[in-house]
Amino acid sequence: MNRELEYMFLKSARVWIPDAEEVWKSAELTKDYKSGDVSLQLMLEDGKNIEHKLDPKTRNLPYLRNPDILVGENDLTALSYLHEPAVLHNLKVRFIDSKLIYTYCGIVLVAINPYETLPIYGTDIINAYSGQNMGDMDPHIFAVAEEAYKQMARDERNQSIIVSGESGAGKTVSAKYAMRYFATVSGSASEANVEEKVLASNPIMEAIGNAKTTRNDNSSRFGKYIEIGFDNRYRIIGANMRTYLLEKSRVVFQADEERNYHIFYQLCASAHLPEFKALKLSSANDFLYTRQGRSPVIDGVDDTKELCTTRNAFSLLGINESYQMGLFQVLAAILHLGNVEIKDRDADSSVIPPNNRHLMAFCELVGVTYQDMSQWLCHRKLKTATETYIKPLPRLQATNARDALSKHIYAKLFNWIVEHVNKALVTNVKQHSFIGVLDIYGFETFEINSFEQFCINYANEKLQQQFNMHVFKLEQEEYMKEQIPWTLIDFYDNQPCINLIEAKMGVLDLLDEECRMPKGSDDSWAQKLYNTHLKTCSLFEKPRMSNRAFIIQHFADKVEYQCEGFLEKNKDTVNEEQINVMKASKFDLLVELFQDEEKATSPTGHVQGTGGRTRLSIKPDKSRDTSSKEHKKTVGCQFRNSLQMLMDTLNATTPHYVRCIKPNDFKLAFSFDPKRAVQQLRACGVLETIRISAAGFPSRWTYQEFFSRYRVLMKQKDVLADKKLTCKNVLEKLVQDQDKYQFGKTKIFFRAGQVAYLEKLRADKLRAACIRIQKTIRCWLARKKYLRKRSAAITIQRFTRGYQARCLAKFLRRTQAATIIQKYQRMYVERKRYKQKQAAALAMQTILRAYMARQKYQALLREHKAVIIQKHVRGWLARCWYKRCLEAIVYLQCCIRRMRAKRELKKLKIEARSVEHFKKLNKGMENKIMQLQRKIDEQSKENRLVNERLVSLESSYTVESERMRGELSRLRGVEEDAKNKANQVSSLLEELERLKKELSATQQEKKTIEDWAQSYRDEMEKMVAELKDQNGLLKKEKDDLNRLIQEQSQQMTEKMTRAIAEETQQLETDLNEERSRYQNLLSEHLRLEEKYDDLKEEMALSSNVSKPGHRRTDSTHSSNESEYTYNSEYAELEDGTRGREDVTRGIDTSLTLKLQKRVTELEQDKQLLRNELENREEQLQRASAMARGAELEYESLKRQELESENKKLKHNLEEMRKSLLGNAATGAGAPGSPAYKVLLEQLSASCEELEVRKEEVLILRSQLVSQKEAMHHKETMTEPSVYKDDVSKLKDDEVKQAYVGLKDTNRLLEHQLQTQRRTYDNEVESLRSELQNVKEENNRQQQLLAQNLQLPPEARIEASLQHEITRLTNENLELMADDPTASREARVVILRRMVDLMEQLEKQDRTIRKLKKQLKVYSKRIGEMGAGQTEGQTSPGQMVDEPIHPVNIPRREKDFQGMLEYKKEDEMKLVKNLILELKPRGVAVNLIPGLPAYILFMCLRHADYVNDDQKVRTLLTSTINSIKKILKKRGDDFETVSFWLANTCRFLHCLKQYSGDEQFMKHNTSRQNEHCLSNFDLAEYRQVISDLAIQIYQQLIKCMENILQPMIVSGMLEHETIQGVSGVKPTGLRKRTSSIADEGTYTLDSILRQLSAFHSTMCQHGTDPELIKQVVKQQFYIIGAVTLNNLLLRKDMCSWSKGMQIRYNVSQLEEWLRDKGLMTCGAKETLEPLIQAAQLLQVKKKTDEDAEAICSMCHALTTAQIVKVLNLYTPVNEFEERVSVAFIRTIQTRLRDRCESPQLLMDTKMIYPVTFPFNPSCLALETIQIPSSLNLGFLTRV
Repeated sequence: MNRELEYMFLKSARVWIPDAEEVWKSAELTKDYKSGDVSLQLMLEDGKNIEHKLDPKTRNLPYLRNPDILVGENDLTALSYLHEPAVLHNLKVRFIDSKLIYTYCGIVLVAINPYETLPIYGTDIINAYSGQNMGDMDPHIFAVAEEAYKQMARDERNQSIIVSGESGAGKTVSAKYAMRYFATVSGSASEANVEEKVLASNPIMEAIGNAKTTRNDNSSRFGKYIEIGFDNRYRIIGANMRTYLLEKSRVVFQADEERNYHIFYQLCASAHLPEFKALKLSSANDFLYTRQGRSPVIDGVDDTKELCTTRNAFSLLGINESYQMGLFQVLAAILHLGNVEIKDRDADSSVIPPNNRHLMAFCELVGVTYQDMSQWLCHRKLKTATETYIKPLPRLQATNARDALSKHIYAKLFNWIVEHVNKALVTNVKQHSFIGVLDIYGFETFEINSFEQFCINYANEKLQQQFNMHVFKLEQEEYMKEQIPWTLIDFYDNQPCINLIEAKMGVLDLLDEECRMPKGSDDSWAQKLYNTHLKTCSLFEKPRMSNRAFIIQHFADKVEYQCEGFLEKNKDTVNEEQINVMKASKFDLLVELFQDEEKATSPTGHVQGTGGRTRLSIKPDKSRDTSSKEHKKTVGCQFRNSLQMLMDTLNATTPHYVRCIKPNDFKLAFSFDPKRAVQQLRACGVLETIRISAAGFPSRWTYQEFFSRYRVLMKQKDVLADKKLTCKNVLEKLVQDQDKYQFGKTKIFFRAGQVAYLEKLRADKLRAACIRIQKTIRCWLARKKYLRKRSAAITIQRFTRGYQARCLAKFLRRTQAATIIQKYQRMYVERKRYKQKQAAALAMQTILRAYMARQKYQALLREHKAVIIQKHVRGWLARCWYKRCLEAIVYLQCCIRRMRAKRELKKLKIEARSVEHFKKLNKGMENKIMQLQRKIDEQSKENRLVNERLVSLESSYTVESERMRGELSRLRGVEEDAKNKANQVSSLLEELERLKKELSATQQEKKTIEDWAQSYRDEMEKMVAELKDQNGLLKKEKDDLNRLIQEQSQQMTEKMTRAIAEETQQLETDLNEERSRYQNLLSEHLRLEEKYDDLKEEMALSSNVSKPGHRRTDSTHSSNESEYTYNSEYAELEDGTRGREDVTRGIDTSLTLKLQKRVTELEQDKQLLRNELENREEQLQRASAMARGAELEYESLKRQELESENKKLKHNLEEMRKSLLGNAATGAGAPGSPAYKVLLEQLSASCEELEVRKEEVLILRSQLVSQKEAMHHKETMTEPSVYKDDVSKLKDDEVKQAYVGLKDTNRLLEHQLQTQRRTYDNEVESLRSELQNVKEENNRQQQLLAQNLQLPPEARIEASLQHEITRLTNENLELMADDPTASREARVVILRRMVDLMEQLEKQDRTIRKLKKQLKVYSKRIGEMGAGQTEGQTSPGQMVDEPIHPVNIPRREKDFQGMLEYKKEDEMKLVKNLILELKPRGVAVNLIPGLPAYILFMCLRHADYVNDDQKVRTLLTSTINSIKKILKKRGDDFETVSFWLANTCRFLHCLKQYSGDEQFMKHNTSRQNEHCLSNFDLAEYRQVISDLAIQIYQQLIKCMENILQPMIVSGMLEHETIQGVSGVKPTGLRKRTSSIADEGTYTLDSILRQLSAFHSTMCQHGTDPELIKQVVKQQFYIIGAVTLNNLLLRKDMCSWSKGMQIRYNVSQLEEWLRDKGLMTCGAKETLEPLIQAAQLLQVKKKTDEDAEAICSMCHALTTAQIVKVLNLYTPVNEFEERVSVAFIRTIQTRLRDRCESPQLLMDTKMIYPVTFPFNPSCLALETIQIPSSLNLGFLTRV
């Protein structure tokens, strides 16, 4: 032992030392401890060095700290060192650093109040904990609730959950969440929403029993025990509540910063409501009972809304509005009574002032008289043996009596509410078991402790005793199970303390005795206590400075109680006269509260102490005498009896413990006060549990876990095949003291500290191994670095020498090259100089010659330009003269024309007025107008002649003027020539002088020009260079702009592409959401159908029980519409419920009423639709009434023709009979025989019938065309002809009107002409189209005739008629498209005609069937007769050589058409053999995939072929119902569900493939297109079957999920796929599932094998590949979601090594996808959150760069999930580091802007919307053979 201590207390070892501030403080040894040292050298965490002296007597060393890998464990018993500082530190780390509020401590759940709302109580969390073992998930109140629920179902034993703690520790919330878990997981036995009622009782009890205190804003001021009842299927059927110790004193008094019960403030806050006006309430500050605490408002709480919640809860529990108002009336009366002011009359009496407003309000509300109430508030009645006295009360006593009455009324009201809540929660169903939830106060100690604290601590003593015994019992069972010697453990037994309180002559007994004394007092009772217990009981003490107090040593602490008030509170006295006044009230509810106990509605009996807490659960007694005696019982006695009943109940159940801890007194979120926490841990028994565990063997390992963890401490020779023997041998070597461990059957038990010792050995071994590895690696790295440097040096030398040699060669080459360059350079310079001189001489000669040529050229140019100028000036002068003449002539013409126009206008006005006058006098004188029109035309002709004459005159004048101008210009030219010749001599002389001067000036300018040319040349060269530079810049800028434009265009393209992709993705998301919503509705519809079927079965069973002879008729033969619409469901429900109104037990009344209401609504809708249909039919009949008259005669003629046809057919039948009977000879059936002739005649008759039908069609067509033309002509004739014209240009009214009339007449004639032309064109076009249609019809008829000739005779007439009907329908549709208005009547006619034709077709079909039957009979007879004659005439050899040719031989030659015929009565047999009794395994292995679907479709094709709609409907309905039935029966069998999913999809694809739609037919062969359905459009049935396929798919997913669910966590998380990577950490009392693979443990291989089995089964069944991809994607989503959810809820799984395991497992899943060719199905993407979570476990988590990398990497995880993983990250080895709180804060800051759901867990119930892509079959229907194993011999191939 000393060696181990010295080994543990070495330098750097960490210990705990006591501290006044933090209770315990961590320190590190700076020097090794040696035996005999009196002190330890320590260094605190802040770097301060101290010396810790050991106790000289005990020499006890300080507590050692646990290794870091054990810090933050889920279970405190998993800690190696079990002591107070370790427990406190572990709770603090989990609460502050990891934000985890729940921790196990053995069988106790420690819950720390976070004072903050946490998202850990949602439905997803409940589902995650449901069905899990308690140790497999992180600690949670749901885990305790699940364990209780599971043990109740497994052990058939009632359970209890005991929730205790201080006020404000969160007891009520914990109990509420436990009840919510039961309500969510179990549901209710009926649909009466019992679980909702159980939860609804919480708001009521909180309103009337909770109040604000200094420690808690919603503190429960009473204890309660709720029993939640379950039936034999463990569903909630009801509940019952028992209450304890209501704090009545709070009604009349509250301390500072506290409030009265919530209900009073809720009423005051709602006083403004109209229904509360009669209560005469106002603000809470106006009433004494609500303003004493001076804190009427709670932050964040709206009392008005809370009252609405309370009232809704009352209503849900069946307490109606009148009772609610009565309750509120009583509560308001209590507030008014508290405001009644009592004044002193004298020293010994008091009085209430008259007309006290509040007392009047009180009396009015409770229905008592003002005089009686004021009298007995200030007086009391004293009774003696002979007389009765009325004694006045002093003001103080009267005030106390008033308050006692208020408390008594409130207690009665509380009892009444509890009783009615229990009534609402009670059920008639027999209770099989229950789970009780006890929400009770914890141990209390204050500065002043009175009777209430005494009762509370007494109850906690009893509960602690029960807890100790239960813990001791569990420890004993564990030791006995493992066959370890059981030794008694010394633990604190609180039975002496309980005896001190409740035993004979105990505290309570002496208190009751003192209460019975006439003059008993608190002082005398205290003296009795001192005399009785002070010397005899060590747990009882007397304070030094007080004679009115006593001290009791409880299990948690010493408590000093003040005796003052004990007797008064224990007696609980109320003035009897005041009670009598209450009983005489006119208010019924108050009388009900105060009636005798045998009639009282309250379940609790009697009133408890004044100002104390009250026991509310004693059953009422049976007689008044007993009740009267019982009323004399004290509060202490009643509480003791009530507590004993509670303990008996708890002892009869299996308890589960929840200890609530209050972390601080200031309600700060996630703030931990160690002092307060230690006090509560000591008080609630957690440390006692730790002490009991530490006294034995607290650490327990299985042999496999120990071997896996400490394999590194073993040598190879120590490892044996027997793991148990190996562990024993190793332990004996490692731990010398054998008392430190014990070997059980399956586990090794260690004493406290031994695991830490082994962990240190393991860490040292690993550290030594790490050092050796580091040494080797560093050596290898150093040598590798040296070799790399040496190689680099040699390489550098080689390259340097080569460089020097190359430099020398380069120098020699350059010297030689320089000599050659100099030679050629000198030659170049001389040659260049010579060339320059030669070029200069040539340039000078060139310039001189050019100058002389330019001078000569300039002289010639001047002469030529002078001539041109003269020519143009002379031309301009001539044109000016011509324009002036022309303008004068035009002006003259205008004046003359204006004069003539004015004269003409005057004449026209005169004529117009005369015409208008004549028109007014003589209307209708159109001839005159025509004459005027002709006159106008003549005048216009004359005007044209005048204009032509004027134009000819203008042209002759123009020619003459041109001639004169030409002569004038000639004369002027002659004159100018003469003048020029005269002046030519002088000008030539002047010119000569000027030329001389110019010559001299030109010579001077030559030199100037040369200089300027040189400078200009230089400037131009410079400018060209600049332009080139600028051009280069422009080109560069152009290139930049082009590049920029290309980049922008590329960016725009990418942006548009991204936008389109995002829009597409959004649309796909919306589509998937819509699909998902629709499929969820389908699943909900399926669930309601199943519920409806269950209800129907229950009703049938109940009806069978009540009426043995009654049998319910089968309703499964309904049509498709009645099967798949809600109307049918409710109609069937209505039919099923008729006659069963007396059967009410076990049936959901509310659901039945809802369904009946829905049925009524649907019937009303049905009636409205029927009325609307009738109205539309009447309108259609009225519309067709016009056309019906003409059709009646035609129909009668056709009827006569049909009758004649029938007569012909009968006549033909008679002829055939006669011929067959008269000519029964050898060749009767051969060609040329009478029978053969009869058949030919029938064929000809069929052809004649076809011709008649053609004539009828032509007649109908001609009628339709004539009706169309008539209606079109009517429309064109009635079309308004309103035109606009330019008549407004005329000014005179008469001329305008005449002009309008003429134009209207002309346009009318023109319109008629155009109409006739259009009519003619239309007629020609219609005739052409008609001719074309006739040609096409002729061709079609010829084809039809050819086809009919190939058909059997009995099918020819039917096919021809069907063809005509189809053609008429198409023509009708075309006519509707052309002219809907004109085709309406024709459509009615054709519809009627089609109905008639269908009737005729049916009649003829029946006739043909009869004829066929008769023909078969006669053919059979003919065959028999012919066979008999042949036997008599021929030999056997001739019979073999010459075959017989019967009549029906041609039928055998026709091809099989891919149809199956069955009789109507065989339909149920078909469904039974093909669906209900079919074995999927045999069909999948031996036959083609989808064979049942093909057979069903071939039967459906035949029903469509024979045009039997009833057969089609019943076949489809029976198929769908049968599939549903088989799935309901065997819905848990994956093979069955997969088989019918494949066949349903194949049936759906067949309906599409052979529907005749173009989009589906393009995938078919020509032969398959011939097999398309011809008579019925089954699009609606396709939708129904698609919905059925969706339901089967969802059932398949649920089936797979049920199979995979148990495998996922074990295979993906717990199993070590890579052995040795993750070590096993120590676990606590609640052992987790071992990660070592046992025989029954699922592994990753199990999951892969199961996935392969799923895949192979679906492939065998012929499931569509796209559907298989969707199924695999859903499977992988389930695997990823369940794995991630468990990872987020399991702290032990969040480690680096577990991340590696997960990534390896995911890679194996991806490899499986690659093997199956399913990488593109999207399954890998569903695992992305899990992959990122695994990566998050493995990446570095220290710096800001790491945080940035995590944020960018974990895009598929939400912020809550990332933070949760970081909080849960736990090192498995000492070399790993924890994630700091600062790093987590950095992550939260960076992810703050993310827009995402705050949900923590993934939705494992989510199912991706499924689609069924069209997958046509290449299989030809005519090639399918039906195996005999299916027993379908009644089917006939057609």
